Amino acid sequence: MDRLENTIRPYAWGSPTAIPELLGVEPTGEPQAELWMGAHPGAPSRTARGTLVDVIEADPKGELGDEAVAKFGPRLPFLLKILAAGAPLSLQVHPDLEQAKEGFADEERRGVPIDAPHRNYKDANHKPELICALTEFDGLCGFRDPVAAAGLLDGLGVDALKPYVDLLHAQPEDAALREVLTAVLTADPEEMSRTVAAATAACSRLGGAYEPYAGLAHHYPGDPGVIAAMLLNHVRLQPGEALFLGAGIPHAYLSGLGVEIMANSDNVLRCGLTPKHVDVPELLRVVRFEAGDPGVLRPEASPDGEEVYETPIDEFRLSRYVLPAGGAAHDLALATPQILLCTAGSVRVGEYELAPGESVFVPAGEKAEASGAGTVFRATVIV
Repeated sequence: MDRLENTIRPYAWGSPTAIPELLGVEPTGEPQAELWMGAHPGAPSRTARGTLVDVIEADPKGELGDEAVAKFGPRLPFLLKILAAGAPLSLQVHPDLEQAKEGFADEERRGVPIDAPHRNYKDANHKPELICALTEFDGLCGFRDPVAAAGLLDGLGVDALKPYVDLLHAQPEDAALREVLTAVLTADPEEMSRTVAAATAACSRLGGAYEPYAGLAHHYPGDPGVIAAMLLNHVRLQPGEALFLGAGIPHAYLSGLGVEIMANSDNVLRCGLTPKHVDVPELLRVVRFEAGDPGVLRPEASPDGEEVYETPIDEFRLSRYVLPAGGAAHDLALATPQILLCTAGSVRVGEYELAPGESVFVPAGEKAEASGAGTVFRATVIV
């Protein structure tokens, strides 16, 4: 078992205070967006034995277990994070596994540099993800019913939005959503900037259901993603609630602190709310134009106290234990690798006392017991 030293990523949208408050340290004054735990080459966790990448490469089967290596290869297939959104992230989607393989191979064949700003696919893997709220957490997830989206747009009273309202009423669901998103993202930039400005003024005036979009426009004035965002469900998670984001589901995190876990990939296709590259044709190939409820997840409790967030993929499995003071120790040994993360109180795992924000890596098959008074999240795989 290894105590992990983890890197904080200072992305511009990060909260300057949320992660420091969790860790009990003074803020630096700079944004602190994500605390990474895992073996991603961009910022691998460090241990007394070297980086987690080095540790796993030295003995994949010993660290990950025979079954995990057979299924996922000699690598940790997930990345665990604490995410602190102080400003909205970009509106985005992730490809499925086949789309990622095809897109990566195509860009490799065409010689697109891996670090090129217009590169879509950094690897050949998909990127399903799960966000679990530690505080109240706002986000956008999946398409609204087209008629509901039409009502939201129509309520702004902006003439330039009327064609979109008509399209959303007049066509089958998938065609309506596709056509309106395409029209928004391919509109003349100057005209769209004026439309967004008018919509922003209306959102600020009306408040209520329009308040989140006024906030988006404050951070991204004139961005077509402000209009695109109104096609999506707005979700407010309470602590302990979660969202699973599968392939092709448009989404954006707006504010709050959460535990995020994802397949180990960097593949992101952006729809807006960003100065970065937006590849509209490739985006439209990947997006699933299906309206529906965003599906807020609440953990399912097992007899031993483990609360599991059920998802339909195997690269990761997230659960938590809420340990009461004076309670019995929990046996957490598994035949798969795991990262254990404390998010509240004080939790003892093996020889390590973990405070909020601290974590350990437990190799497959190694004994692990958790005790104390606090909350510990467990990240592992399904084999």
